Amino acid sequence: MELLSKAGLEDHYENKLTLSTVLEINADTTSDEPLTTMQSLPGAFLKKLMMANLNARSVKCLTTDAEVSFPGTDRFENLKSDSANSDVINPLDLITALFLCSDGFLQQEMVQKMSMCQFAVPLLLPNCDTKQNTLMLWALRDIVKKFSLSTQTSTKAFVEERIVLSDIPMVSFVRLGEIRVSKSQILNKLLSNPQQYHDTFVHHDMECGDIPHRISDGLVEISWYLPCGNRNIDMFTKPVVVANLRGDIRSFETQFSFLCQTSAAVYIFTDDLKAYLNLLKSKNTKAEIFLVVNSQRKSFRVDTLKQMITNCSINDQNVIVKKKKNDAEFVKTLQSSVGDIIENSPYRLTVENMTDIARHSGILVDEDCHDCQSARKMADEITSNIRDTVKFKDKQLPLQGQIWKELSQLEKERCRLRKQGGQDIEHYRRSLKEKEEELRKKQYTFYMSDGMKSFILGLSGSGAERSYFLKWMRINLDNLSRQNLSALRDQYKDLCQNSPEKKDDIKDLDKQLSDCSLGLEHFLRELGQLYEAASSLPEYSPQREQMENLPGLCAQMLLDGVPIELVDGDASNITLKWISAVLTRLHNLVDSNSKIRVVTVLGDQGTGKSTLLNTMFGVQFAVSSGRCTRGAFMLLIKVNKELKEELKCDFIMVIDTEGLKSPELAELDKHYEHDNELATLVIGLSDVTIINMSMENNTEMKDILQIAVHAFMRMKEVGKKPVCHFVYQNMSDMSAHDNNMRERKKLLEQLNEMTQAAARMEKKENITKFTDVMEYDPDTSSWYIPGLWHGTPPMAPVNAGYSEAVYDLKKSLMPDLIKCQSNDDMTHFLKWTQSLWESVKLEK
Repeated sequence: MELLSKAGLEDHYENKLTLSTVLEINADTTSDEPLTTMQSLPGAFLKKLMMANLNARSVKCLTTDAEVSFPGTDRFENLKSDSANSDVINPLDLITALFLCSDGFLQQEMVQKMSMCQFAVPLLLPNCDTKQNTLMLWALRDIVKKFSLSTQTSTKAFVEERIVLSDIPMVSFVRLGEIRVSKSQILNKLLSNPQQYHDTFVHHDMECGDIPHRISDGLVEISWYLPCGNRNIDMFTKPVVVANLRGDIRSFETQFSFLCQTSAAVYIFTDDLKAYLNLLKSKNTKAEIFLVVNSQRKSFRVDTLKQMITNCSINDQNVIVKKKKNDAEFVKTLQSSVGDIIENSPYRLTVENMTDIARHSGILVDEDCHDCQSARKMADEITSNIRDTVKFKDKQLPLQGQIWKELSQLEKERCRLRKQGGQDIEHYRRSLKEKEEELRKKQYTFYMSDGMKSFILGLSGSGAERSYFLKWMRINLDNLSRQNLSALRDQYKDLCQNSPEKKDDIKDLDKQLSDCSLGLEHFLRELGQLYEAASSLPEYSPQREQMENLPGLCAQMLLDGVPIELVDGDASNITLKWISAVLTRLHNLVDSNSKIRVVTVLGDQGTGKSTLLNTMFGVQFAVSSGRCTRGAFMLLIKVNKELKEELKCDFIMVIDTEGLKSPELAELDKHYEHDNELATLVIGLSDVTIINMSMENNTEMKDILQIAVHAFMRMKEVGKKPVCHFVYQNMSDMSAHDNNMRERKKLLEQLNEMTQAAARMEKKENITKFTDVMEYDPDTSSWYIPGLWHGTPPMAPVNAGYSEAVYDLKKSLMPDLIKCQSNDDMTHFLKWTQSLWESVKLEK
């Protein structure tokens, strides 16, 4: 408690920190003021961590005493020792304190980001006041890792799985007594490719790593070694979990005995050969025990070592001696020892299966709380009987199928009247209206399916229970989609390689690959369809009343930071009544004149738009290779009280869109239209538009820019002039900004030409250049962002340059948001969305 109060966290020991408070936009979000007090450290660490910044663990206070020597004073006078300065804290203590003070969802997000940075994450979290340990299963539950097993054959077996369900052997490292070598540093060398050393575990030689631990002894951290499938790079050919216990095992017997029961091998580092280990006599030890000793020490005696081996009944082969000062050879020996364990040990335990041993040892499990368990039960009821996702969607989520797509087409046709032929216009319109009503009736013959009933029940729980339910649903559906996708990909690969003549089968599989994904968005989309269908029923019909509380549930989810679908990507349509009802409820839930600002991102498929937003705002738009965003999703981020005045808004709405020019839609003749509608809508809604491009693909971008120019021009008519930023991804050259000056000049010329052409088409003679319709300065609105990974995944951490470049872009957005003319509250935004979408449908 003493440390927590120093770090300004004591209030959060009871009222835990939540993800939404950490993601709030406040004065510190884009401030680079030096840190002067210990209280500012947790916030600074979280700010960097949420942006996946590799330097997060190096946050420290500027020491108050002058470290510079002044003329005329003795230059040694000012050299105070660091520990005398009370404003320092070991990074491990800071991490432990934050995990103790965060709720389950913030813990999950911290672990997720730490794992992206290749930092070790907590497996057992100690509380030194209550002497109680917690197994962090829920916190680790969200990590999904990909790796590739290197095999003799040329085809690579590629695996993607949720890491707590992987049966990978675990190898643990502990110390007995004080030791000279740094165990954590040795582990970092063990896990790093020699060309690319990385500090996975915090060690003595890191910034503040030599400050004595106050609360983190007893912490067990883990990290994973995952191979990439290239024998010349991989240190181990198969995956392994590495666990590291902080502190002396004699003080932490519970943790040590837990590791002995869950690991394939435990390596004990010791310099004290006289220490007698009762612990090793335990019957429960499943692990093979290794002793690691240092022959460099003066106290080293071979006979004492032999005595110890006999006393502790350790196999002679299992003693590793460090003979030289140099670590390289010693690390190689360790590597080959661990390599043998991975190859030969039959003992593997998934993290999920460690819970029994934990409970048996008196260790708490973070998933054992009531809300988490009851939410899991509800989610499992829905997802456990899904075998075939396509059939499940047809049976349980019927309203978003063919009928909704036909309705969307009819709606647009009613506005555009392209296929009327020689019919009388009024008569044609009437016939379309009748068809539409028939389809809605047909839609309502499907009553609410059991799956949707259970889903609505899950959403209606208390705040924490609802959040757990949504997370469990996402986890379960993600696991399902992953299994289905991987099976279908294998079949597809097999067919293409072995029977390319079976064109129909391949085409059929291709369609299945497109249709097999099933996510939370499909359930939420069905909610919208239920509401839309019910709203065409008479006002007091019981079915309609039954649906009245759905928009409120969805509005609450938006406030909780869950992304909600704005444009349905499959039907390229907006369920307007539903979205209106949700935003109206939201307007009533928050202070009724809450203002919002809108930031959107547009660009080709696969250029990293969602990752850019996730890094910039610390949010969670779905990202995964092979399943791209469809349609457009909106997410709300709260603006802190102190910043509301300056930013003139209460929320920032971030809109993530599907990639334009996606290969899946390219075969359809309507793809250009689809892209055009989406771009016009999101540009029209936004105050700041980020256009994301990959540098190589400038020609492709021109089509999109043409679409954008038309959209911006239409916005100008209604008095809206959004700000535009161009982001070029994968630009690691630091001189990119200067070298590409010609490129930017060319781009502006092209934009001007496009603007003139568009102006002629739209008969706007007064518009002659791009900056007439858009706030854009080629020098300050172009951003060059280096690649995301530093090295070869899966062992590559996020590139610090990526995180810093995204942070610079974020800092420049703030003044843009302050300058915005619009003064939109929720109702204004809603009316604007409605009229904009009507215009899009009318092709205006």
